[in-house]
Amino acid sequence: MAEITKNKPSKDEINKTLNAAKEEADAKINELKQQIKALKAETAEKIKKIKADAKANPVRFEVDKVEIEKIKEKYAELIKQAKSEYRDHKYYNKLKETPAEKAARLEKIKAAKAAYLERIKGKSPDEVAHEKALYQAEIEEIMKTKTNYANTMSKMQMVFQDPIASLNPRMIVKDIISEGLVIRGERNKAVIEEKVNKILDMVGLIPDHATRYPHEFSGGQRQRIGIARALIVDPDFIIADEPISALDVSIQAQILNLLNDLKKELGLTILFIAHDLSVVKYFCDRIAVMYYGKIVELASSEELFQNPLHPYTKSLLSAIPQPDPIYEAKRVRVGYDPSIHNYTVDKPKLVEIKPGHFIYANEAELKNYRAILGIEE
Repeated sequence: MAEITKNKPSKDEINKTLNAAKEEADAKINELKQQIKALKAETAEKIKKIKADAKANPVRFEVDKVEIEKIKEKYAELIKQAKSEYRDHKYYNKLKETPAEKAARLEKIKAAKAAYLERIKGKSPDEVAHEKALYQAEIEEIMKTKTNYANTMSKMQMVFQDPIASLNPRMIVKDIISEGLVIRGERNKAVIEEKVNKILDMVGLIPDHATRYPHEFSGGQRQRIGIARALIVDPDFIIADEPISALDVSIQAQILNLLNDLKKELGLTILFIAHDLSVVKYFCDRIAVMYYGKIVELASSEELFQNPLHPYTKSLLSAIPQPDPIYEAKRVRVGYDPSIHNYTVDKPKLVEIKPGHFIYANEAELKNYRAILGIEE
């Protein structure tokens, strides 16, 4: 597809699209607050224990004093790092640069200006004008490094689960698809029509469809319109939220093939959200299995199906129906019981157990998983 002209987003669009970024920063701030609180509590607990030991054994008092200082230094550094990250995310929450980022950018501008003033000494007016143009271009490049979440968000688009619910029934297809272009400042009707027709062709529709309303289309055609709406602004990243679950089985394969073709043709990155692992295996290069909002296993499609480790992953794989009636009759469903995990003391974390294969587990479980994979500790 030809490169679509990038228009500067409007202020209203920026305000709408930045809510998600603010929420993410808020969540990170709360997480860091809890982390700082936990570090302080852990420090106090260790010091309290050492002091209690010292009272019971006065001979060790001097040794314990040294140990206490070491603990204080260690946790002071950890708390300092957490507080620094906390301060940075408070700036990110307001979509601003941190003081360090701003200082570095201003230092570059100062150096560029000094170099420019040095270059124009004794130069003719024409030479000064040329140097000024170069200086302004350099400043523009420096300013591009300024943190700008709006630009990042503008390269992301969504394809929704229910195609009819995500399309305005009072708008014709042309207006639905071109809305993103209009918001970004495109006003030339000829340019808009040309781009809409090009995108319609790309998703398997025809220009005549541009003047119709959503209710005049089938489910598969509506989803193609939703995909066209996402593509019109030339995104780099698309979030596809259950894009085929509301469609007939006969249409699902067509939409999957379309997304696959677009992914290769346009170099798109697609985050494909689904609960059908057989579909995910066909479409995705890497699979992340989530349980209650946490990633419990992450691996390449081939690796996940060959070497599933987490019990929840195994449960999902056992639920995939097979076309062979004989195999299906003998298929054993594996249930998942979260109570099998004992995380009261040994807390779990997402660990790379082998290159590209991550598992959410504690140390005891990791030892068992390594044994299953034949990995020596």
